[in-house]
Amino acid sequence: MSQVSIMLRYCFLIVFGVLFATTVQAQGYTTIRTTDSDGAKEAYKDGKMHSERGETAIALGYFETALKKDPDLIDARLALADTWASMGDYFKAEKFFEEALAQDTLYAPVAFYFLAQVEWELDKYAECATHCAAYLRSKPVNAKNRGGAERLLASARFVDDAMKHPVPFEPKVIEGGVNTAEEEYFPSLTADGQTLIFTRRADMSMTSDENFYRSEFKDGAWQTAVPMDGVNTSQNEGAQSISPDGSWLVFTACNRINDEGFKGSCDLYWSQEKSTGWTKPQPFSAVINSEHWEGQPSIGADNKTLIFTSRRPGTRGMHDLWMTVRQAGGKWTKPERLPDGINTGGSEYYPFFHPDGQTLYFSSDSLPGMGGDDIFMVHKQADGTWGTPVNLGYPINTKAHDHMLVVSLDGRTAYLASNRPGGKGGHDIYTFDLPDAVRPRPVTYVRALVKDAITGNTISAKLDFVDLATGQSYVSVNARANGQALACLPAGKNYALSVSKKNYLFYSENFNLTETASFDAPFQLNINLQPIGGDSSTTTPAQAEGKPIVLRNIFFEVGAATLLSASNQELEQLIGLMRDNPRVRVQINGHTDNQGNDADNQKLSEARAKAVYDALIAKGIPAERLRYKGHGETRPVADNDTEEGRQLNRRTEFEVWH
Repeated sequence: MSQVSIMLRYCFLIVFGVLFATTVQAQGYTTIRTTDSDGAKEAYKDGKMHSERGETAIALGYFETALKKDPDLIDARLALADTWASMGDYFKAEKFFEEALAQDTLYAPVAFYFLAQVEWELDKYAECATHCAAYLRSKPVNAKNRGGAERLLASARFVDDAMKHPVPFEPKVIEGGVNTAEEEYFPSLTADGQTLIFTRRADMSMTSDENFYRSEFKDGAWQTAVPMDGVNTSQNEGAQSISPDGSWLVFTACNRINDEGFKGSCDLYWSQEKSTGWTKPQPFSAVINSEHWEGQPSIGADNKTLIFTSRRPGTRGMHDLWMTVRQAGGKWTKPERLPDGINTGGSEYYPFFHPDGQTLYFSSDSLPGMGGDDIFMVHKQADGTWGTPVNLGYPINTKAHDHMLVVSLDGRTAYLASNRPGGKGGHDIYTFDLPDAVRPRPVTYVRALVKDAITGNTISAKLDFVDLATGQSYVSVNARANGQALACLPAGKNYALSVSKKNYLFYSENFNLTETASFDAPFQLNINLQPIGGDSSTTTPAQAEGKPIVLRNIFFEVGAATLLSASNQELEQLIGLMRDNPRVRVQINGHTDNQGNDADNQKLSEARAKAVYDALIAKGIPAERLRYKGHGETRPVADNDTEEGRQLNRRTEFEVWH
């Protein structure tokens, strides 16, 4: 719920400011309140005058005098409760509210709501819930008060239960070279957990400079953080998100005039890490950056989903969470507001979209919680809709402002910025074990090293992971000049990988994660791409010849030569290769395991090779550039005594011939 601020004086001046009129209309109940004591009348009027001037202590004395002169003057008792609450003495405020309600529950049922707010401040959550419910039973017509009471009731019930059932929480300040006597906050983490990027500020004054720092995890400890040259400027940079492979940074910058001349209060910028360092930060287009406030981005594991906080038109509360997706051509979709249930009438911010592609962590001041800002988790469902947000629980969430949470790829470790006692100074970055109930879905990652098969030199290349169920690309990453690439693969899907580079034969792989995935068992790939030659139009067949390339994403019906639709992506890759290299000729090879008799296996392998051959011809590849051959069970690449080995032996290949 929103942080409870006691502003009862304003409320009571409105509700009870018509004292001594013949009839008082309060929350739907018509009552008559008069007093025969002229002294009580004058004291109350003087108290009201001083209260309106903000002279609280003076007003308090007059209200006390009014109540002494007429102990039945309920308005004076309510005004005393209001005044004590505004002065922060909630025990006395509670006493006078309870006395007023004992005197007459029908005069102003809204007093139940104000009493509940006071009890929230006193940590009396069960009583707070009881009095919120009592107020709502009066069927209040004031929509603002009714909504506030509903939220307070939900939060009071949540807190009462959460404090009786605390979750495990043992935060530890990160040791090593991250935290200092300065301010460190906004942690962000690469998928392999080896790089931590955060914001550091020398002090919390508005004139201090915020910059990004980077620390690497080596030899069991975080190394001394270094500033990110190329991204940092003399102006402030903060609230950043790093892509899973660490090559793309999106962050918030405020009060800048960008190259297009636009100026937003805060906008989103991006930078990429190249072999020469980080590129000059660039603002996103006006599709994402509006004339209003945008900040706190989070990059999805697919490198094309961006969730951020904004005050743009359409925002229901002060801040809402919005999402945009980068399309195949590089353009971003018009941002869409995340649905009600995640966004409320308050503020939702600090999103972190976990690399599982299904779990979102964020902070809210209006969902049922401990007060202030609480951290929540919500899963995306199988149909693409979002579920119901879950509070991370007490004592992860407290009455303080809790936010800026990120979670490691394995879902076990959370990173949180906090200024709690025991740190090194100001805000520090802490870690803790995330409770099982609020962990993300299983996810793993692929780390690849791409080399030239002839020279052994590392090369850059494109790695495209396709969801075989939809035929759509899930994530594309580029191996850098050092040949290294990393991509996250959430469980629940079957992925096809294609690695391609101009003037090279492609490489394919398959990852069946429909059952599960594990961070503890990442895929390590050493990929050797066979060069075709320089200018593909003049490449001779001999230059392209090399080892057969296994087509790991060609699939057939069991025991038959009928191609399955999941093979289409791989076929298109092979067709594209041949169209781009018109002098290359290809032989399709079919292989089986040793199950069954030799003759049947030979026949099946040849039929499957021909099925691929026919599919290529149907797509316009000339027959004179193609041939096929079945090898049956004669060329195994693995042990036929295991199912895993037999599966490797049942394969389709292509090789260049002359």
